[in-house]
Amino acid sequence: MTGPSSATTAPAVAPPRPAVVLRLLAGRGAFRLSVQLMGLVLITAWGARDYGRFANALGLMTWLNFVPGAAEKAALKALPRLRLTLDAVAALAVRVAAVPVLVVLAAMAVTLVVAPRSDAALYLTVAAWSISGGLLMTVSGLHRLRGKSTLDALAFTAGSVVVGVVTCLTWVVRWPPGMHLALLLGGLLVILGASVALLPRPWLGGGGLPGHRLLPAFGRSTVLLGLTEVLDVLATSTVFGVFALSGRTTESGPFYLALLVSSAFCSLVFYQLKLHQPTASWRMRGTGAAAGRARAVELLKLVERGGIAFAVLLAAGLAVPSTRALLTDEDSYVVLGVLVLVETALYATGIYASFLVENTNSKVLTLTSGAAVVSLVATAAAAALLVPPLGPVGGFAALVFALAVKAAVLRRLVRRH
Repeated sequence: MTGPSSATTAPAVAPPRPAVVLRLLAGRGAFRLSVQLMGLVLITAWGARDYGRFANALGLMTWLNFVPGAAEKAALKALPRLRLTLDAVAALAVRVAAVPVLVVLAAMAVTLVVAPRSDAALYLTVAAWSISGGLLMTVSGLHRLRGKSTLDALAFTAGSVVVGVVTCLTWVVRWPPGMHLALLLGGLLVILGASVALLPRPWLGGGGLPGHRLLPAFGRSTVLLGLTEVLDVLATSTVFGVFALSGRTTESGPFYLALLVSSAFCSLVFYQLKLHQPTASWRMRGTGAAAGRARAVELLKLVERGGIAFAVLLAAGLAVPSTRALLTDEDSYVVLGVLVLVETALYATGIYASFLVENTNSKVLTLTSGAAVVSLVATAAAAALLVPPLGPVGGFAALVFALAVKAAVLRRLVRRH
């Protein structure tokens, strides 16, 4: 029982059944596939210039998707360990996740009224789409936690339908990027409203305890757990910023399309970890924490060595004129494909290592967030050095370099801890 006034029960810590996992992956997979196909279809509708602006805006604002998700990670870690305050903490998670979404939506609405055709309107609409999607993930995670996994699958299946229909209409009518994004956002907000309305009343009304009493502890976990993901994605967004600042905005298109492959795979890995987070959080309490951290250190060592090997090979390739010409060629899609595979493998391994560290105890959260700060700085520095001469190839090289730096820093911090 969660308390005398609550009708909800404590969430189970058993791993999700295979049938449930398949159902959830089908819903998220359909949504991800629809976004992938959207990217391929729209480049034929808009051309390189408009698509470059669209891709650059998406790349710069993707990090906002993870801002509401910080509350979900904190809830998935904390709620399996709670009984009396479960409803109150769940209600606090909803509020913490919703506040930044409302702020961005308000800023977008003002900009659309004042300057509807401006770049600011385009970027804020993308921001609203990204952060609203993050809130939908958070709400769906809470549904999963209370045994309503079907609502998660239905929400993202409906989202894939919205993306598919709006993309087809845009291709036929040739709507500009701003109109396309506004319609996507409208459909997503309808799905989000329905998902929020289906949460238990105690999770919407406050759970019977004042939120300010729980906010310090929950807020700390939310910030530190979410900061790592936000900074990781923000690091990728800085690469798009370098494309824009260096006058290569059009090349954001190929980089964005290649990045979709990596993000599609890594998002499925990340989602699998979320599905098993309540179980992992329960298992890695007390003495189980040491085993989790030891496994994480070994994985981080692999990422670090892989990044070092990549840096050596890249330097050797740039030293040879024929190879340098291939690396600097704007149409070097084979090289770009190889870099996507390298970045995906290292990033997925790093995700799992960070997951193991984060779910041991709250004291280590400063380690993962500190390593993410270093990674952000490393990405910005490497992108500024590599993107202007190498374009999309330089963008992926910067990401791989930053992954190695982050793994090296986090491994040493964890061992010292």
